[in-house]
Amino acid sequence: MITMADSAVDTVTVPAQMPGVSVAVLGAGKMGGILLQAFLKQNLFAPEQIHATVAHAERAMALSTQWGVDVGTDNVGAVRNADLVLVGVKPFQVPELIEQIRPVLTPSKTIVSFAASVKTRTIEDAAGMEIAVIRAMPNTPSALGAGAAGLCRGRFVKPEQMELAERIFETVGRTVVVDEKHMDAVTGLSASGPAYIYIIIEALAEAGVKVGLPRDTATQLAAQTVFGAGKMVLETGYHPALLKDAVTTPAGCTIDGILELEEGGLRVTLIKAVMRATQRAKELAAG
Repeated sequence: MITMADSAVDTVTVPAQMPGVSVAVLGAGKMGGILLQAFLKQNLFAPEQIHATVAHAERAMALSTQWGVDVGTDNVGAVRNADLVLVGVKPFQVPELIEQIRPVLTPSKTIVSFAASVKTRTIEDAAGMEIAVIRAMPNTPSALGAGAAGLCRGRFVKPEQMELAERIFETVGRTVVVDEKHMDAVTGLSASGPAYIYIIIEALAEAGVKVGLPRDTATQLAAQTVFGAGKMVLETGYHPALLKDAVTTPAGCTIDGILELEEGGLRVTLIKAVMRATQRAKELAAG
């Protein structure tokens, strides 16, 4: 027999972790959309706490239905009552966007920008006031709660505002706080890095096919191997070289494979990839 008390329990919803914060997501595109959906999935914010914007009304209507939050095209309206403003538009659009919302900005608001290469000082100057600006560089695995994000603070960020930003990005993965001079390196390593790893997984899978494995089996083994190796580094705290040595038995199979990797220049190639992506981030920052 179901009682009224039982029915009441069934309809209880878990309150959001941060019920007192109103959030505006300006530019709910790829990364903005990933973060917004992660916030909802992790119950960090309730749907009514989030107001997002995109460029086109038709897209706004579709996303509003899909996500169950208010999505529109009015940046000023979204920011007016927001405590936290997430800026996810393209880098070249940031100065114009900040100028547009400037009339409704106040020093009590916090701006978190994940527009690549845009410095905190650029946003502060565009806002024309002593407002907290935090620069973030997350990556796409944030969609599955497995992201990596680098954060840095602007000149007017208070400790509690930085803690808020860290908590937000910790809901979608791991977070590190760095000096702003290192943010381009974060872009070159962890923001671009998933693409490098996908190539490695693809190559390992192709190798599996070459030695006789079915393609789907080879892909699963390659992806899980990369996942497991990363998990070992993060959860044991051991240096990757130590973990590598633990797999590499004398005169065994692995050392022959490592020899081929070294002769092929994999290590140097990956280092150069990160260096080149970092340099490109610096070039974008310079305009």
